[in-house]
Amino acid sequence: MTSSPASPGTRLASRLGFSDRVFLGPASRRVASRIEDGLELVEAGLAEELKIADPVADAAARYLYEAGGKRIRPVLALLTAQLGEGNITPVIDVAKALELTHLGSLYHDDVMDGADTRRGVPAAHAVWGNNVAILTGDILFSRASQIMSRYGDRAMRLQADTFERLVLGQMHETVGVQPGDDPIAFYLQVLADKTGSLIAAATQGGVIFSNAPAEYEEPLRVYGEKVGVAFQLLDDVIDLSADAEQTGKVPGTDLRAGVPTMPSLLLKTGTSAADADLAARIDDGVALISDGADPQLLDGPLAELRDHRATEQTMDLARTWTSDAIAALAPLPKGTVREALTRFAETLADRSS
Repeated sequence: MTSSPASPGTRLASRLGFSDRVFLGPASRRVASRIEDGLELVEAGLAEELKIADPVADAAARYLYEAGGKRIRPVLALLTAQLGEGNITPVIDVAKALELTHLGSLYHDDVMDGADTRRGVPAAHAVWGNNVAILTGDILFSRASQIMSRYGDRAMRLQADTFERLVLGQMHETVGVQPGDDPIAFYLQVLADKTGSLIAAATQGGVIFSNAPAEYEEPLRVYGEKVGVAFQLLDDVIDLSADAEQTGKVPGTDLRAGVPTMPSLLLKTGTSAADADLAARIDDGVALISDGADPQLLDGPLAELRDHRATEQTMDLARTWTSDAIAALAPLPKGTVREALTRFAETLADRSS
């Protein structure tokens, strides 16, 4: 006996990370069905956009797309578009462009971070080398810009501003905090640029290109950026998880690679001798690993950090950003779109459990 296919509301809720309670009513199910229909158009369009005549570029460009992904940015663009004219062609195209921009950033990020895997497969640079991986990301950015150019200056400005922030976020993370900077504020700005800007472009773009009321644009831009920061703060907590099978990566991957995270930054604000000792042991371990030592030498200190109050403080900070994101939705009309956006923000914290 075969099981019946999941309803559109169930599938959409799964993508956003919550139960389908939001999509129980007939009107809400119709919204979910429209978004699922839009996603099918986005997926078909992405498959076409990723066809490239050159065989190496074609294989590399399709690589991470075919590895999967929840397509959160297209989902959010389609969701906010339901406040306007819904799945009209400009909305579908903008959703495609933003997903291509996201995919391109992953190729670059994995080279910059030296990541071994992405979406359960070897990172692109591990397959083709750093140069091809970087150039593949550039191709995807180019394809995204080609799509956005169809819709004039407003679309190109959204794409260019978002791309600039992605690059600046990566640059600032690479260069690191400068003398006189507040490390916490600096790091939060990196998160806002690297992750929040693209999610904000999705929530904002859905409004702009569906011809929804203009007064919804700024609240949804703010919502998207704050949700993006909360998402990354929770990733910092997940990075310390002891359950590698659940998280899909070795605990402490970022810190072992010398990438600062909010728990490690908050640890350094501690005033006790124990805080200073743990911070020093982590820094010393990172230095030794960069010189070729076994990364497992940090297993003990990172387990201590996982149970340290700095990690709980990171969770508290993520909850604050989540609450602020939900508060930004106040100008939106009550209904399925606002409730789904609220539930998406509320369930982010479940990722760290």
